[in-house]
Amino acid sequence: MKTTNTLKISVVDDDVFSLALYRQHLRNLGYSNVDSFESANACLESLEQEPAIIFLGHQKAAGTELLKKIKQYNPAVYVVVIAGQDDVQNTIQSLMYGAFNYITKGANGRMQIEKVVSRILDVMELLQGRKKVVLRTISPSLTPYYETA
Repeated sequence: MKTTNTLKISVVDDDVFSLALYRQHLRNLGYSNVDSFESANACLESLEQEPAIIFLGHQKAAGTELLKKIKQYNPAVYVVVIAGQDDVQNTIQSLMYGAFNYITKGANGRMQIEKVVSRILDVMELLQGRKKVVLRTISPSLTPYYETA
């Protein structure tokens, strides 16, 4: 998996054990810029730091409200909901409100995190390539400036 050590990642969960586990797992994967928050308010206050990815421990209504606020503040952030149980209704609701993915806590939770981060990096790379194509189409004279940035 291609890692981007400077990628800003936030983890939010009121379960301190899960919070520490996911934060450490992300660091073990090579991400050094990982913040963790035990409350929704702390997460909201940190949004000005512009995390690229937020792993959101889902506490039903509170998690859904936090997801809405995050996406309202920055629609481009990738929010991954982490829930204690596989609940189809919560999954659908989270995806409707803009979550990139929904994973469940458990034995394979860390593997799911690794896969979803890889998928997000792939999407980011595709979007970056698309921006270059659009820029070339709009103004070929700007292409050299964009490609060196």
